Amino acid sequence: MSVVLTDIKNNLGIITINSEKSLNALSLEIVTALKQTLEDWLHNDAITCVFLQGAGPKAFCAGGDIRQVRGAIEEQRLIDPTQVPPLCVEYFITEYSVDYLIHTYAKPIIIWGDGIVMGGGLGLLAGGSHRIVTERSLLAMPEISIGLYPDVGASYFLNKMPSAYGMYFGLTGTRFTAADALYLGIADYCLPSTAKETLVNDLIQISSSDNLTEKINALLEQASTATTDLPLSQAMEHQPLITALEGITSVQEFITIVEPLAKTDEWVAAGYAFFTKGSPTSTQVIFRQLSESKNYSLEEVFRSELNLTCQFTIHPDFSEGVRALLIDKDQSPKWSPENFNQVTSQWVDSHFTPLWTEDNHPFKNLKK
Repeated sequence: MSVVLTDIKNNLGIITINSEKSLNALSLEIVTALKQTLEDWLHNDAITCVFLQGAGPKAFCAGGDIRQVRGAIEEQRLIDPTQVPPLCVEYFITEYSVDYLIHTYAKPIIIWGDGIVMGGGLGLLAGGSHRIVTERSLLAMPEISIGLYPDVGASYFLNKMPSAYGMYFGLTGTRFTAADALYLGIADYCLPSTAKETLVNDLIQISSSDNLTEKINALLEQASTATTDLPLSQAMEHQPLITALEGITSVQEFITIVEPLAKTDEWVAAGYAFFTKGSPTSTQVIFRQLSESKNYSLEEVFRSELNLTCQFTIHPDFSEGVRALLIDKDQSPKWSPENFNQVTSQWVDSHFTPLWTEDNHPFKNLKK
């Protein structure tokens, strides 16, 4: 069975990530198919808008297929551990190309972010022209737990969140809900999870209309769940904490502000536990990447992220984090360095060392 299903009804192109068992995790095969389909449909005048969804009720997309990526890393280490695995280069170039394509697509892309929307799934959702969540949506960028950092364009969309929310969610991997997503500006509409079939049928009906974007807007506004029907946004409730994080210049400052609150506040405690159990190296890399990319263009973000992610494939923590979480499932990663105080500036710098020159970077032709 195909891992990506496509259908064209009237002038609506429907794409389904069809890997329900893996919670629609993005394998190389899936991102390759997504890229090909989106590029083909961009130039197909019979398609006026796109609807992107995940198979099954549990997840839109739980992230990248990091098992596949780790397998390539471990194989490469037997050959030459100083070289980025070719499969990883291909995978991340293709995945980020899909993300960039969605962000810059010339036709409306409606994304149905129901269920789990994490990591690579949030990367897809963030770029859509019409980003929909439901009462079942659970979103996060939890890369710190696997010794990575929030990629897939997160250096862009986390920095678009108000105040210091992007830094907080990037460092803690805190899960957030539909109400939070609307408040943070990472989603545009909340619809009941039961409304998808009706929505798709309505989109099919209007897909041949003039003024299509305006009609999609009106349709989604009418179908949207009132925010009063949702649980309170915990992100909004914790605005004083986030405001206190504005302008911090180090991870140590973050700890000084957040740690005392984690002793008495359940929401903060959950995120802080994720932070303290995560890779010490990742905490420093995340802070630097989000700080440095604050004013990056979308193109600059993907160029920097491709370099940084590929560097993570030749540093130890990413592979170790995936092992502990998904392979051996012992939940006891052996981070290197193992604690916060051992992470040197030189070690952090090594993650940012350029792998390509400006002229031979795979994303050199992304429009500026």
